[in-house]
Amino acid sequence: MIKNISNLGDAGLYCDFGKEVNKDTNSMVIKYFKSLQKTKIDGINNLTPSYNKLIISFDLNKTDYKSLKNKIENVEIDLFENLSKEKIKIPVCCEENFSLDIKRLSEKLKLDREKIYENFFNNEYFCYMTGFIAGMPFLGDLDEKIRLKRLETPRVKVPKGSIGITEQFTNIYSSESPGGWNIIGNTPFNIFDSSKENKPNLISPGDTVVFERITIDEYKKLYG
Repeated sequence: MIKNISNLGDAGLYCDFGKEVNKDTNSMVIKYFKSLQKTKIDGINNLTPSYNKLIISFDLNKTDYKSLKNKIENVEIDLFENLSKEKIKIPVCCEENFSLDIKRLSEKLKLDREKIYENFFNNEYFCYMTGFIAGMPFLGDLDEKIRLKRLETPRVKVPKGSIGITEQFTNIYSSESPGGWNIIGNTPFNIFDSSKENKPNLISPGDTVVFERITIDEYKKLYG
């Protein structure tokens, strides 16, 4: 449940679900997000979910902080709703030119690179949120054995489709972008497509993702 609701600037609400970053807390954020989407409260013009927060922007000409806060506190939430959707399989090629940081990871973690990949590909990942760049999914949770901090010096350009890991999360760069995540592979799949107006994101909050290792030949067949 929401721990606290506070004012955010002139026309925003900040819904705090607690300090924990885990699937249970994030699932509650997503449930409120989806319920508010369905309820369509007059005056709300944007909903932005994150790991453990929900930011709500509103139109001051239609509502105000106090009345909107009251409506949010009383919105009906299905606590037993199952957010799990179909598992999304993402192919990943780990050839040397794609796995930019596997050597660094192996040295820092003191693990053979194949052990790192074995651990990574044998897990399922929950989409906590999308953001930073359009459609980029933030997926958890990595096994503690392969968790590592970001690069000390971020890259100016990370190739589109790169699979990165840092701390408890993994992500997919939906377009070329600056970034400091540890890159371990690349997917030929298009993670974000703005031409698909109804569903531009391949992966959305609440989805489960399974990564599948592929060869460079398989990558070339799927690319494009």
